Amino acid sequence: METTRDEAMVSMQIGDGSAGIGADAVRVTTVLGEREGPVGIAWSSAVATPSIGHSPFVVTAKPNLPVIPVTLLVPAVAISDQRHADLTLGAAQAGVAAAVLDLQMDDPEGDHCLIVSVWVDAKAEAEEVIFAHTRDATMAALKQGAAGGPWHPNLVAVETPENPHFRRYSR
Repeated sequence: METTRDEAMVSMQIGDGSAGIGADAVRVTTVLGEREGPVGIAWSSAVATPSIGHSPFVVTAKPNLPVIPVTLLVPAVAISDQRHADLTLGAAQAGVAAAVLDLQMDDPEGDHCLIVSVWVDAKAEAEEVIFAHTRDATMAALKQGAAGGPWHPNLVAVETPENPHFRRYSR
């Protein structure tokens, strides 16, 4: 049985993931959807309207070979210096690419696009750690999005919000 384009449509998937603590912690937010839908519009708008320090760029598996689904990395923290730029454009981008490749996301026709906002601390230093944390956080965010997003019953059990930068972060 042949699948029609309408049957292949994916609703927008939103996810969030984080990995690590301290200056080498990474936080990732993902938005996956159709290139012909609102995510595609946001994707192309982000490329067309960069802001200082937050210029988005296409994630590649290697030079001149974008990952599929076509993925846009948007730095969540303004690039502060050359080392921060190297970590964001290098280790963080490679981490996103690794996660997308690891998940082997099914998009044979190239109908989907992915926006990944990546937060790399300006004080980060460990290239391999940033790579690993970005990979882990991206995979967590994409899996959360595929499972329906962060809107699930586990939120009922949260009494007090916490995160790696506030209160009782459990490792």
